[in-house]
Amino acid sequence: MKLLDLSLPTPAENLAMDEALLDWCESGHGEETLRFWESPEYFVVVGYANKVELEVNRLACETAKVPILRRCSGGGTVLQGPGCLNYNLVLQIEGNPQVETIPKTNEFVMERQRKAIEGVMEYWSNGVVETDSPNTPTLQHSITPPVVRGHTDLALSNLKFSGNAQRRKRQFLVFHGTFLLNFDLPLIAKLLQMPSKEPDYRHNRPHEAFITNLNLPAERIKAALREVWGAHQLLSEIPDHRSLADEKYRRDDWNLKF
Repeated sequence: MKLLDLSLPTPAENLAMDEALLDWCESGHGEETLRFWESPEYFVVVGYANKVELEVNRLACETAKVPILRRCSGGGTVLQGPGCLNYNLVLQIEGNPQVETIPKTNEFVMERQRKAIEGVMEYWSNGVVETDSPNTPTLQHSITPPVVRGHTDLALSNLKFSGNAQRRKRQFLVFHGTFLLNFDLPLIAKLLQMPSKEPDYRHNRPHEAFITNLNLPAERIKAALREVWGAHQLLSEIPDHRSLADEKYRRDDWNLKF
Protein backbone atom coordinates (compact mmCIF):
# COMPACT_ATOMS: atom_id res chain seq x y z
CA MET A 1 0.00 0.00 0.00
CA LYS A 2 1.22 3.50 -0.88
CA LEU A 3 1.36 6.39 1.60
CA LEU A 4 0.30 10.00 1.04
CA ASP A 5 0.64 12.42 3.97
CA LEU A 6 -0.70 15.59 2.39
CA SER A 7 -2.89 18.35 3.80
CA LEU A 8 -4.05 20.75 1.11
CA PRO A 9 -4.81 24.41 1.83
CA THR A 10 -8.58 24.46 1.24
CA PRO A 11 -11.56 22.28 2.25
CA ALA A 12 -12.56 21.78 -1.38
CA GLU A 13 -9.11 20.50 -2.34
CA ASN A 14 -8.91 18.09 0.60
CA LEU A 15 -12.29 16.51 -0.16
CA ALA A 16 -11.50 16.44 -3.87
CA MET A 17 -8.22 14.60 -3.25
CA ASP A 18 -10.00 11.83 -1.36
CA GLU A 19 -12.35 11.26 -4.29
CA ALA A 20 -9.63 11.74 -6.92
CA LEU A 21 -7.56 8.96 -5.34
CA LEU A 22 -10.54 6.59 -5.62
CA ASP A 23 -11.22 7.55 -9.23
CA TRP A 24 -7.53 7.22 -10.07
CA CYS A 25 -7.39 3.68 -8.74
CA GLU A 26 -10.67 2.75 -10.40
CA SER A 27 -9.29 3.93 -13.75
CA GLY A 28 -6.35 1.53 -13.39
CA HIS A 29 -3.67 4.17 -12.80
CA GLY A 30 -3.34 4.02 -9.03
CA GLU A 31 -2.74 1.52 -6.24
CA GLU A 32 -4.14 1.00 -2.76
CA THR A 33 -3.33 4.12 -0.78
CA LEU A 34 -3.44 5.44 2.78
CA ARG A 35 -3.67 9.21 3.01
CA PHE A 36 -3.50 11.50 6.06
CA TRP A 37 -4.64 15.10 6.18
CA GLU A 38 -5.74 17.81 8.60
CA SER A 39 -7.63 20.93 7.58
CA PRO A 40 -5.94 24.22 8.49
CA GLU A 41 -9.37 25.87 8.72
CA TYR A 42 -12.77 24.92 10.10
CA PHE A 43 -15.49 23.70 7.77
CA VAL A 44 -18.62 21.59 8.01
CA VAL A 45 -18.86 18.51 5.81
CA VAL A 46 -22.18 16.73 5.35
CA GLY A 47 -22.56 13.14 4.22
CA TYR A 48 -23.69 12.61 0.64
CA ALA A 49 -27.40 12.20 1.44
CA ASN A 50 -27.59 14.61 4.41
CA LYS A 51 -30.00 17.56 4.31
CA VAL A 52 -28.14 20.70 5.26
CA GLU A 53 -31.10 22.36 6.98
CA LEU A 54 -31.56 19.36 9.26
CA GLU A 55 -27.93 18.79 10.18
CA VAL A 56 -26.28 22.22 10.21
CA ASN A 57 -26.83 25.52 12.00
CA ARG A 58 -26.48 27.56 8.84
CA LEU A 59 -26.87 30.94 10.54
CA ALA A 60 -24.09 30.14 12.99
CA CYS A 61 -21.87 28.94 10.16
CA GLU A 62 -22.53 32.08 8.13
CA THR A 63 -21.82 34.29 11.15
CA ALA A 64 -18.56 32.44 11.88
CA LYS A 65 -17.70 32.28 8.15
CA VAL A 66 -17.42 28.50 8.30
CA PRO A 67 -18.15 26.96 4.86
CA ILE A 68 -20.41 23.95 4.35
CA LEU A 69 -19.30 21.22 1.94
CA ARG A 70 -20.61 17.79 0.94
CA ARG A 71 -18.45 14.68 0.64
CA CYS A 72 -18.87 11.82 -1.82
CA SER A 73 -19.46 9.14 0.85
CA GLY A 74 -22.32 8.50 3.25
CA GLY A 75 -22.36 8.89 7.00
CA GLY A 76 -23.23 11.86 9.16
CA THR A 77 -22.28 15.51 9.35
CA VAL A 78 -19.01 16.51 11.05
CA LEU A 79 -16.98 19.61 11.75
CA GLN A 80 -13.45 19.61 10.37
CA GLY A 81 -10.49 21.73 11.40
CA PRO A 82 -7.24 21.89 13.38
CA GLY A 83 -6.94 19.05 15.86
CA CYS A 84 -8.99 16.61 13.76
CA LEU A 85 -6.83 14.06 11.93
CA ASN A 86 -8.31 12.52 8.79
CA TYR A 87 -7.32 9.28 7.10
CA ASN A 88 -8.41 8.01 3.69
CA LEU A 89 -8.02 4.36 2.68
CA VAL A 90 -8.44 3.27 -0.94
CA LEU A 91 -8.78 -0.52 -1.01
CA GLN A 92 -9.10 -2.97 -3.89
CA ILE A 93 -12.33 -4.96 -3.86
CA GLU A 94 -11.55 -7.61 -6.47
CA GLY A 95 -9.79 -10.62 -4.99
CA ASN A 96 -10.23 -9.40 -1.41
CA PRO A 97 -13.08 -11.29 0.33
CA GLN A 98 -12.66 -9.15 3.48
CA VAL A 99 -14.13 -6.13 1.67
CA GLU A 100 -16.56 -7.79 -0.74
CA THR A 101 -19.62 -6.34 1.05
CA ILE A 102 -20.33 -3.19 3.07
CA PRO A 103 -20.75 -5.04 6.40
CA LYS A 104 -17.58 -7.09 5.87
CA THR A 105 -15.65 -3.95 5.00
CA ASN A 106 -16.90 -2.16 8.10
CA GLU A 107 -15.87 -5.05 10.33
CA PHE A 108 -12.48 -5.53 8.67
CA VAL A 109 -11.40 -1.89 8.67
CA MET A 110 -12.81 -0.92 12.05
CA GLU A 111 -11.16 -3.81 13.88
CA ARG A 112 -7.78 -2.90 12.38
CA GLN A 113 -8.27 0.74 13.34
CA ARG A 114 -9.33 -0.21 16.85
CA LYS A 115 -6.26 -2.38 17.41
CA ALA A 116 -3.97 0.34 16.09
CA ILE A 117 -5.39 2.97 18.46
CA GLU A 118 -5.32 0.57 21.39
CA GLY A 119 -1.63 -0.02 20.76
CA VAL A 120 -0.91 3.72 20.82
CA MET A 121 -2.82 4.11 24.08
CA GLU A 122 -0.91 1.30 25.75
CA TYR A 123 2.38 2.83 24.72
CA TRP A 124 1.76 6.47 25.48
CA SER A 125 2.73 7.62 28.94
CA ASN A 126 1.46 4.52 30.76
CA GLY A 127 -2.04 5.25 29.54
CA VAL A 128 -2.46 8.73 30.99
CA VAL A 129 -2.04 11.77 28.76
CA GLU A 130 -1.94 15.27 30.20
CA THR A 131 -3.13 18.24 28.18
CA ASP A 132 -3.03 22.00 28.59
CA SER A 133 -6.14 22.50 26.46
CA PRO A 134 -9.32 23.38 28.41
CA ASN A 135 -11.35 21.64 25.69
CA THR A 136 -9.74 18.22 26.08
CA PRO A 137 -10.31 16.22 29.27
CA THR A 138 -7.56 13.94 30.50
CA LEU A 139 -8.64 10.31 30.13
CA GLN A 140 -7.46 7.13 31.80
CA HIS A 141 -6.84 5.40 28.47
CA SER A 142 -5.25 2.34 30.05
CA ILE A 143 -8.54 1.40 31.72
CA THR A 144 -10.71 2.61 28.84
CA PRO A 145 -9.68 0.71 25.70
CA PRO A 146 -11.25 1.77 22.40
CA VAL A 147 -14.33 -0.10 21.20
CA VAL A 148 -16.32 -0.17 17.95
CA ARG A 149 -19.77 1.33 18.47
CA GLY A 150 -22.66 1.53 16.06
CA HIS A 151 -21.48 0.46 12.62
CA THR A 152 -18.33 2.57 12.18
CA ASP A 153 -17.67 4.63 15.31
CA LEU A 154 -14.70 4.27 17.62
CA ALA A 155 -15.32 5.22 21.22
CA LEU A 156 -13.82 5.24 24.69
CA SER A 157 -16.62 3.48 26.56
CA ASN A 158 -19.58 5.53 25.30
CA LEU A 159 -17.68 8.65 24.15
CA LYS A 160 -17.08 8.87 20.41
CA PHE A 161 -13.71 10.01 19.05
CA SER A 162 -13.82 8.65 15.50
CA GLY A 163 -16.48 8.53 12.79
CA ASN A 164 -16.10 6.74 9.45
CA ALA A 165 -17.80 6.20 6.10
CA GLN A 166 -17.24 4.44 2.79
CA ARG A 167 -17.99 4.73 -0.92
CA ARG A 168 -17.70 1.82 -3.30
CA LYS A 169 -17.07 1.49 -7.01
CA ARG A 170 -16.63 -1.67 -9.07
CA GLN A 171 -12.92 -2.32 -8.45
CA PHE A 172 -12.03 -0.08 -5.50
CA LEU A 173 -13.61 1.52 -2.45
CA VAL A 174 -12.74 4.43 -0.24
CA PHE A 175 -13.04 4.10 3.54
CA HIS A 176 -12.26 7.30 5.38
CA GLY A 177 -12.76 8.88 8.76
CA THR A 178 -11.66 11.23 11.50
CA PHE A 179 -9.84 11.14 14.82
CA LEU A 180 -10.57 13.88 17.32
CA LEU A 181 -7.18 14.52 18.92
CA ASN A 182 -7.23 18.03 20.38
CA PHE A 183 -10.23 19.56 18.65
CA ASP A 184 -12.34 22.54 19.78
CA LEU A 185 -15.24 20.36 20.94
CA PRO A 186 -17.60 23.17 22.08
CA LEU A 187 -17.54 24.57 18.54
CA ILE A 188 -19.27 21.43 17.27
CA ALA A 189 -22.41 22.13 19.29
CA LYS A 190 -22.45 25.72 18.05
CA LEU A 191 -22.31 24.83 14.35
CA LEU A 192 -24.12 21.49 14.09
CA GLN A 193 -27.69 20.52 14.88
CA MET A 194 -28.50 17.31 16.68
CA PRO A 195 -28.17 14.62 14.00
CA SER A 196 -31.33 13.42 12.27
CA LYS A 197 -30.07 9.85 12.67
CA GLU A 198 -27.99 8.61 15.57
CA PRO A 199 -26.52 5.29 16.74
CA ASP A 200 -28.31 3.48 19.55
CA TYR A 201 -25.52 4.08 22.04
CA ARG A 202 -25.87 7.88 21.76
CA HIS A 203 -29.21 7.90 23.64
CA ASN A 204 -30.04 11.40 22.38
CA ARG A 205 -27.05 12.93 24.18
CA PRO A 206 -26.00 16.41 23.01
CA HIS A 207 -22.69 16.76 21.22
CA GLU A 208 -20.75 17.85 24.30
CA ALA A 209 -21.87 14.73 26.21
CA PHE A 210 -21.22 12.35 23.32
CA ILE A 211 -17.78 13.17 21.92
CA THR A 212 -14.25 13.35 23.30
CA ASN A 213 -10.67 13.99 22.26
CA LEU A 214 -8.03 11.27 22.29
CA ASN A 215 -5.32 13.63 23.55
CA LEU A 216 -2.71 11.68 21.61
CA PRO A 217 -0.06 13.00 19.18
CA ALA A 218 -1.05 12.84 15.52
CA GLU A 219 2.33 11.37 14.57
CA ARG A 220 1.78 8.40 16.89
CA ILE A 221 -1.62 7.72 15.33
CA LYS A 222 -0.17 7.97 11.84
CA ALA A 223 2.68 5.61 12.67
CA ALA A 224 0.28 3.01 14.07
CA LEU A 225 -1.96 3.15 11.01
CA ARG A 226 0.98 3.01 8.61
CA GLU A 227 2.11 -0.15 10.35
CA VAL A 228 -1.25 -1.90 10.50
CA TRP A 229 -1.92 -1.20 6.80
CA GLY A 230 1.64 -1.76 5.60
CA ALA A 231 1.78 1.69 4.05
CA HIS A 232 5.51 2.35 3.92
CA GLN A 233 6.18 3.37 0.33
CA LEU A 234 5.48 7.00 -0.53
CA LEU A 235 3.10 7.73 -3.39
CA SER A 236 5.35 9.09 -6.13
CA GLU A 237 2.68 11.09 -7.96
CA ILE A 238 -0.80 12.32 -7.13
CA PRO A 239 -3.91 12.47 -9.30
CA ASP A 240 -5.36 15.74 -10.53
CA HIS A 241 -7.69 17.03 -7.83
CA ARG A 242 -7.93 20.70 -8.77
CA SER A 243 -10.47 20.28 -11.54
CA LEU A 244 -12.68 18.15 -9.27
CA ALA A 245 -12.42 20.80 -6.55
CA ASP A 246 -13.49 23.53 -8.99
CA GLU A 247 -16.21 21.56 -10.76
CA LYS A 248 -17.74 20.00 -7.65
CA TYR A 249 -16.56 20.90 -4.16
CA ARG A 250 -16.52 24.66 -4.64
CA ARG A 251 -20.04 24.71 -6.07
CA ASP A 252 -23.24 25.30 -4.12
CA ASP A 253 -25.19 23.08 -6.51
CA TRP A 254 -23.17 20.16 -5.07
CA ASN A 255 -22.60 21.24 -1.48
CA LEU A 256 -26.15 22.49 -0.84
CA LYS A 257 -27.98 20.11 -3.18
CA PHE A 258 -30.09 18.62 -0.35
